[in-house]
Amino acid sequence: MDLAAEIARRRTFAIISHPDAGKTTLTEKLLLYGGALHMAGAVKARKASRHAVSDWMEMEKEKGISITSSVLQFDYRGRRMNLLDTPGHADFSEDTYRTLAAVDSAVMLVDSAKGVEERTLRLFEVCRMRKLPVVTFANKFDRPGKEPLDLMDEVGKTLGIDTFALNWPIGSGSEFVGVLDRLTDEVLLFERVPGGTEIVPVTRMALDDPGLEARLGPRAYETLLLDHELLSEAGDAWSVERFLAGEVTPFFFGSAMTNFGVQPLLDALVEHAPPPRPRVAVTGERAPSDPDFSGFVFKIQANMNPKHRDRIAFLRVVSGAFERGMEVVVARTGKTLKLSKPHTFMASERSIVDDAVPGDIVGLYDPGELRIGDTLYAGAPVTFQGIPRFAPELFSRVILKDPTRRKHLQNGLVQLAQEGTVQLFFREGLGAVDPYLGAVGQLQFEVLKERLRNEYNVKAELEGQPFRVARWVVAPESVVDWMKQRSDYLVVEDRDGRPVVLANTPWSLAYATNEHKDLELLDTSPLEVPGS
Repeated sequence: MDLAAEIARRRTFAIISHPDAGKTTLTEKLLLYGGALHMAGAVKARKASRHAVSDWMEMEKEKGISITSSVLQFDYRGRRMNLLDTPGHADFSEDTYRTLAAVDSAVMLVDSAKGVEERTLRLFEVCRMRKLPVVTFANKFDRPGKEPLDLMDEVGKTLGIDTFALNWPIGSGSEFVGVLDRLTDEVLLFERVPGGTEIVPVTRMALDDPGLEARLGPRAYETLLLDHELLSEAGDAWSVERFLAGEVTPFFFGSAMTNFGVQPLLDALVEHAPPPRPRVAVTGERAPSDPDFSGFVFKIQANMNPKHRDRIAFLRVVSGAFERGMEVVVARTGKTLKLSKPHTFMASERSIVDDAVPGDIVGLYDPGELRIGDTLYAGAPVTFQGIPRFAPELFSRVILKDPTRRKHLQNGLVQLAQEGTVQLFFREGLGAVDPYLGAVGQLQFEVLKERLRNEYNVKAELEGQPFRVARWVVAPESVVDWMKQRSDYLVVEDRDGRPVVLANTPWSLAYATNEHKDLELLDTSPLEVPGS
């Protein structure tokens, strides 16, 4: 295997959006155009006869939403595309944050009528923090929405980034018929196909083709020429370098539901999205071209196959060549693992993989040795910076219906917490008995109850707790002891034994920080412990 050539072929990216912007539909259509599906299935309603390939959990099928991240790999135009589909629902934002740690670029999906929404803004900030290049796809352009220039201006001003239209819509709403490729001056005219489940026929014509006016009609043709002239005279030229630096986001217009504009987006990812990049380590960084193997775990999923009660750790390969059966060291524990049954995925469907290169995602059978953020390496030791956990905002305790299922409950809570479904906080002296459960959104608790019932045969109810603020405590032991003596908040421990304070309001914590200048309260978990 020519490692350098294989690395150059990889494009690993995620799609981010506000809920209901059409992310799962766009994911399906990218798979369709990438040749991974013969027919796309859109998630429209609970009673739909088909369900999206990337949504495999029962609750996802029932609710028509994405709850977990899926790994979707396909080949297109000589590239190996690794698409990481992320949850669209805000209650599962932490899973999306972890996934963004494993990609090299992102597609930002924007509803053309609603523009930049709250969750879009938050996810873009994570991309900015990770210095990810972002491609923007203005979706639902076959419906009434904002003018293209107004939408680009809103994105630019709200997100603080330059915008450049790599293609331009011809018409809008019911009159949206195609796009203009601004780099080639080629017009792509789409034919409407009922259902949107198959690739739509496209007619390609040069902008100066004498037959274009007759095809579009005099009014639409004149508007297109005026738009082309305006765009040519205004703004800077397209710069791949500025895109890769995160300074400009290229714009594409289309409709994922009707398949209009999907292929130009996919072509742009092939042409412009970056190949695998170096990963920051605790000391220095590790380049993809480094011959020694390394990777990190960004996701753990239990019971993807409930019949086998398996547990899969998703590994992003960072450097070197991965080989089936190789032995690696877990940096956090120093233990050696043999990777005998690695898998690649198409959502819940999996197949054995013999080798992988930087940029690829590999599923590893995990007997309980791995955690999110763990570094695995062979050869020269390396430890990558950890993936933080975000402070929860909702808290509960479990009310167990059948006390004889206590052990099953504890096993289920630990396993589901390790994969990030909820967070567990333990009270001093109680160990794993009766922990507090923390979540970002209420739907996480619903998923927890459903999975406990389906996967662990445990019927449980959750009792809400009054806490609304959680902060990791970084302070001398004497200050932590002082906090434990107070009655206006509760000091607990996370799964790594680090102190966390739970409070009803942030105001009680302000008193503590005023009293102790060496007290630091963090809304994300510290990264000092690799693999935490």
